[in-house]
Amino acid sequence: SPYSASKAAADLLVAAYRQTYAYHAIVARCTNNYGPRQFPEKLIPLAITRLLDGGPIPLYGDGRQERDWIAVIDHCRALSLIIDKGSPGEIYNIATGTVVTNQAVAARLVAEVGEGGVEFVQDRPGHDRRYSIDAARLRDLGWQPTVPLDEGLRETVDWYRRNRDWWAPLVAVR
Repeated sequence: SPYSASKAAADLLVAAYRQTYAYHAIVARCTNNYGPRQFPEKLIPLAITRLLDGGPIPLYGDGRQERDWIAVIDHCRALSLIIDKGSPGEIYNIATGTVVTNQAVAARLVAEVGEGGVEFVQDRPGHDRRYSIDAARLRDLGWQPTVPLDEGLRETVDWYRRNRDWWAPLVAVR
């Protein structure tokens, strides 16, 4: 997809700067983030805000796309470690190793909110079936995720419940 190609192109651009200008660069690639203040167009905040508004969660296709989810605080901790201990020229993948389907995430959110359901919608063109990366190099630096998915989802739902004034204007045009 053009989205995937743009990510690969960015990696090559960084590598070219490093090679050509001896630029001190480290590449960090992360799996799907979630947490407070995430713009409600992404799956988890979209699902939460839809449920809190009494609507269904829209899931592309059959909802069986697989994703590795990471709490934003764990992503930030990984970036800090990479900055402090990473080696120039290296690529560090940031992932928890917890791969679940979008259907499973939706079910967990419905259970957490306590009501609602899922509405399957037409899949988008070029939608990847699975995102999963190996974070072994990052783990070799001593990083481990600290927020289990269920705990992170619970905390995220609670934040959106308490902060409707933040997100409601952002979803007013749906």
